[in-house]
Amino acid sequence: MRKADIVSTIAEKTGIPKVDILVSLETFFKEVKESLTEGEPVFVRGFGSFILKKRAAKIGRNIKKNVAVEIPEHFIPAFKPAKEFMHAVKDSKHELKEHDEKDLVESI
Repeated sequence: MRKADIVSTIAEKTGIPKVDILVSLETFFKEVKESLTEGEPVFVRGFGSFILKKRAAKIGRNIKKNVAVEIPEHFIPAFKPAKEFMHAVKDSKHELKEHDEKDLVESI
């Protein structure tokens, strides 16, 4: 499911114009990004948390030059689903849908 699909589904279920939903969704994404950039996690009760995970410094390797490269300590954004969300997914009886290569390329 892509962002356009989410917007369409919400518009059908609520009767709210798609453009209003798109603006709200984009604003939500922007606020999550800004909060994480400032180091503040975002908690959505019943859904999950957008958090920062710390990656320790390590030694990597540039395989083209065969040289060791130091990768500094850094933070990456992560999502931790809420218990209710986890149980809903675990309890559902669904098959993982196979995507063709075109869908995978479009989502990247």
